[in-house]
Amino acid sequence: MTWQILFRIGDLTDGFPESVPAVVCLDVVEEDVARSRSVYCDQCRVFGWSAHPVCGKRYHFIIKADGSSIGGYHKPCMCCGDILHLSESRCKSCNHVTTTDDVEDWVYHQLENTTHLLHGVVHANGYGHLLRVNGREGGSRFLSGCHIMDFWDRLCKTLGVRKVSVMDVSKKYGLDYRLLHAIMKGHPWYGDWGYEFGSGSYCLTQEAYKNAVENLSNLPLSIFLSSGQNAHSRLQDMLSYYQTLSEHKLVNMRDLFCFLMYLINDVRKTVPKVDDINCKKRRYNAPGISSSWEKNDIECVKEAILRVLRAVSGSNWVSWRAVRGAVCKVASPELLDYCLGELEGKVVHDGMVVNTRCNPQTGTLECRLEAANDSCYGIIANNNSSGLKSPSEENLLQCLKDLYESLLHPQMMLKYVTEETRIPALTSAQKLLDCKQFVKAYSPEMLLVSDFYKIRIPCQIELADESEACGGRTPPELIVLPMNAAVYDLKVEATNAFQDVYLMFRRFQVDELLGYRGVDDSTQVNLLLGSKETVCLRGRFIGKNGLSKFRMERGLERWTVDCSCGAKDDDGERMLACDICEVWSHTRCSDIHDTNPVPARFVCPKCLNCDSKTKSSGHCKHETVTNISTSSNCFGNGLLVPRDVR
Repeated sequence: MTWQILFRIGDLTDGFPESVPAVVCLDVVEEDVARSRSVYCDQCRVFGWSAHPVCGKRYHFIIKADGSSIGGYHKPCMCCGDILHLSESRCKSCNHVTTTDDVEDWVYHQLENTTHLLHGVVHANGYGHLLRVNGREGGSRFLSGCHIMDFWDRLCKTLGVRKVSVMDVSKKYGLDYRLLHAIMKGHPWYGDWGYEFGSGSYCLTQEAYKNAVENLSNLPLSIFLSSGQNAHSRLQDMLSYYQTLSEHKLVNMRDLFCFLMYLINDVRKTVPKVDDINCKKRRYNAPGISSSWEKNDIECVKEAILRVLRAVSGSNWVSWRAVRGAVCKVASPELLDYCLGELEGKVVHDGMVVNTRCNPQTGTLECRLEAANDSCYGIIANNNSSGLKSPSEENLLQCLKDLYESLLHPQMMLKYVTEETRIPALTSAQKLLDCKQFVKAYSPEMLLVSDFYKIRIPCQIELADESEACGGRTPPELIVLPMNAAVYDLKVEATNAFQDVYLMFRRFQVDELLGYRGVDDSTQVNLLLGSKETVCLRGRFIGKNGLSKFRMERGLERWTVDCSCGAKDDDGERMLACDICEVWSHTRCSDIHDTNPVPARFVCPKCLNCDSKTKSSGHCKHETVTNISTSSNCFGNGLLVPRDVR
């Protein structure tokens, strides 16, 4: 069943009927889990909710990229793709007869589509998953990633959702945004909406995540600018360039990438003007730095730089490094950078202007003397020769990518000054990439009560038959009763609530209120229980249940995870099982690179060290591993959240 809700973007403008705001369509698809092709939830399994019983309903909230509705009046022909009206069963182009299976296939294809601007799913018990957010970089014409997240957050609050998970594999400018954003803000992009560390892959903890953020974001830039580091001159040139561009000292990684993102956002908002060429440096909110150099020292260095530039023939550009090398004995590198920045755009006594650019091919900073008029208008005419004060968006994005790969990405990170510095930085970066699972708790039980003549009682279930060991893991349900409700009413409402939410509880019945044995069913609940007190109800299944396959979201599979990293359960990363003990572990922890195939036969280190012989009919886990890893990989890829998170 599908509902369609239209939302207007922006406000109507009085007197301007032609400026009608855009409209987006929200599809709400009710999935009958008992009849679904995917009974169990991969997301619940990975986020630690695998022990929850299977809910009877799942609700999908989708905003399609093309603006159409899943529940609209037109569907594509499953044979040739032509558009058919809902009432048409035969395609006029190819005569294909559309069956109910075809319609069902099309709907499931929509649920698996990765191009939706928004796709979130909420189970009937209030636990949900944000599967997909695609902003402008993901194909959205009107909505940015922030707009979509604002809408999703308000929707969850309105629905009274309990918890929502998200697998953060977001990209921005082609970079892993969970790493970049954590360096800048200390939390993932989703943290702006209250999503917090849920669980880390490879047994990483919240404390490990926080330590990794602090270690990498506070790494000083000075270690890359020391005089002894000549191997990475291009990196040093870029760091010096942006240090000169900033009014304030860029001390660490966080300062650098915050400033870069500020410049990118600023250049998209600002249209360059001729009057802006000689403007002040870009302002950036960072800790200030005071100059302690004498005026005479500054003038002496500036004059030395000008002598070097005058010695260059023609209109050749001179690299910043060459200028610094020529006058390195005059002053410190910091003073040289300061003076170069001060000279840029300034008219010197012979009527020439110092122009500076970031070379679009090499990324190095270059400067030269130009005629005043040529310099003023040349910068505007050629984006690739943008002045120091207004680098082009193309150059900024290229520098962002280069600095990200050189300083942050663990597989491409340049060698630091010492191994003692590089190894902790590499480890911290890998930890941030391994932390993809984030959760927001909405706590709907704490929402304001609209009717003050009702009582709200969270009810926990305990099963009388301990063999059905899932009652203790079932989330409590909130029961709302009138003020004069009796214990009998509580039992009836609790029974109905759990029957409605969970498939396994279709034949469930509450028998007693634990801790209140002997209390008559006619006793009023408000006289027996305190306000906001959680009660435990014991119940049983009547007759033959036959619904045991819906016991847990993890399904009927039984597996044991015991990895060297400490993981004890599936965390969504690729795993394989030992062919002797059948215990699962991460491929990466078993020295199998993520890009390498799973071996046809695998024996874990524990079994290698024991004397037991390999079973002659040893079960090859390759197929099983492939199935599990395909599920995990599809799960990871399926949760592709914003390629754009603007």
